[in-house]
Amino acid sequence: MDLHFGDSEPTAEERAAVDALLGPPESAWEGADRTETDLRWARGGRAARDRRELLLPGLHAINDRIGWISAGALDYLCRRLTVPPAEAYGVATFYAMFSVAPRPATVLHVCTDLACTAAGADALCAGIEARLGPGSGVGVERAPCLGLCERAPAALAIRAGDPVCTAVSAPTTVRAAVLAASAPDSAPREPPARRAVPQAGDPSLILLRRVGVVDPASLDDYRAHGGYAALRRAFALGPAGVIREVTDSGLVGRGGAAFPTGRKWQATASQPDRPHHLVCNADESEPGTFKDRVIMEGDPYALVEAMTIAGYAIGAQRGWIYLRGEYPRALHRLEHAIGRARARGLLGDDILGQGYAFDIEIRRGAGAYICGEETALFNSIEGYRGEPRSKPPFPVEKGLFGKPTVENNVETLVNVLPILTQGAGAYAAIGTEHSTGPKLFCVSGSVARPGVYEVPFGVTLCGLLELAGVRPGLRAVLLGGAAGGFVRPDETDIPLTFEGTRRAGTTLGSGVVMAFDGTVPLPRLLLRIAEFFRDESCGQCVPCRVGTVRQQEALQRIVERTGAAAAEDIALLRDVGRALRDASICGLGQTAWNAVESAVDRLGAYE
Repeated sequence: MDLHFGDSEPTAEERAAVDALLGPPESAWEGADRTETDLRWARGGRAARDRRELLLPGLHAINDRIGWISAGALDYLCRRLTVPPAEAYGVATFYAMFSVAPRPATVLHVCTDLACTAAGADALCAGIEARLGPGSGVGVERAPCLGLCERAPAALAIRAGDPVCTAVSAPTTVRAAVLAASAPDSAPREPPARRAVPQAGDPSLILLRRVGVVDPASLDDYRAHGGYAALRRAFALGPAGVIREVTDSGLVGRGGAAFPTGRKWQATASQPDRPHHLVCNADESEPGTFKDRVIMEGDPYALVEAMTIAGYAIGAQRGWIYLRGEYPRALHRLEHAIGRARARGLLGDDILGQGYAFDIEIRRGAGAYICGEETALFNSIEGYRGEPRSKPPFPVEKGLFGKPTVENNVETLVNVLPILTQGAGAYAAIGTEHSTGPKLFCVSGSVARPGVYEVPFGVTLCGLLELAGVRPGLRAVLLGGAAGGFVRPDETDIPLTFEGTRRAGTTLGSGVVMAFDGTVPLPRLLLRIAEFFRDESCGQCVPCRVGTVRQQEALQRIVERTGAAAAEDIALLRDVGRALRDASICGLGQTAWNAVESAVDRLGAYE
């Protein structure tokens, strides 16, 4: 490999940020002072290239310490990892939370996605930008969904340094956001996770029963409320027995694809190629989704235990949590939980004296919706641009690092705990025949009690909205987030099951339910959805790269004018939508037209 580095040099602070992650360089080939022996042979080589998976953490280390990634810092990181600088530049510029241009040490990310747009994000941004001008020392960036939809509008302040300092302000005002950006280390504390669960404390809850009841930092409190009983039963059943229970329960993936979890685990466990890997997809970036955040913040040990069980079942000894970069509190809670579990023998070389070795590592994302797609997530962990891979081969055969891999999201994994403690039969009795178990829904928008709701599959949309206290004047409900579809107020008798929503011509998706009343300008909302997909397309395939831009341009024209021109643009949208759905390589492009199509056909958005 011929590596060409530039002439830029890292500052002492940039060098320290990289060295804190990788350790001091061992030779001039990695950036240390040159010695006579360095002239005789190169060090690093293949061993250094095998560490490419540390590229994303290295970029985070620089960005966290400095606030942006200079050419000198990028070159130094590339020398340490033997990564071509051009490739690393492509990775650094792929993520919205990184910057390769100078910017202030403090950046205020203001959410402008669907729930926040409905809550007045445009006026909020204008007010913040007026208060925090060029000389304020604070950069203001309009951000996609921050996963705080139950507290919209929301803002996240990040101040670079050692350590990096973050502050969440939600629901926010111009004054509150400016205060959070000016002094993030003294900003008011976030409300506890239980505030996002209107049903908190209800004894009938299964997945959310510990949120607001146990101390999320206390392993002893978690165990006192039934923690690690599922892992003990898993060891009693053996790997094959665990997979059989999960299969018999009817559990399917809760991220939207609804693939049978037991089949995925069995397919991976039976692969002769080793090692096997487990990846928890905690990159819930779908606008309107925040259920995984609530679990990680309010019951982090449940995820650690569930991943340990999944790893045991499929024969994996290492697991990754790919966590949204916009979730600082979830990061701290998980780091603490993993550390405590490791210290108490619940992670490591000999878990509970059973001779099973398993450990978990957290990988932070950096603002890329496409990394929610499983193969794009694998590329991101490996240190490449988060672009989806072609299938086949499927991840159960060749996933992370080319090895058999199971990927599940947070909600799917924590469902494994009640399956093992209650038994597959009792779990399958919850819900319906084809959609078993409890389901978490993220309800936001024009409701009195937004938050995460746990209900059995089969509850109607109307029943869920009544729980949340839907406000008068309901105009539309968006199911499944930006990749989902709209339904009318007279269609809310839809049963919330995978088969029920399919029959109704919509989708359950990841469990997003966003209610909009007549005060929300629907054309502007649809334009924001189109802008979201345009910005989040990875650009790898032409249908998505071009189609999302054409969709956004057509909707922009429709917002600005009406009549015959609007009719022509709607016809164009249908053509573009068909191309996106039929020819895009992954689900982002395939679903980018869904919400717009449903708004045109079901809501008459432009009539």
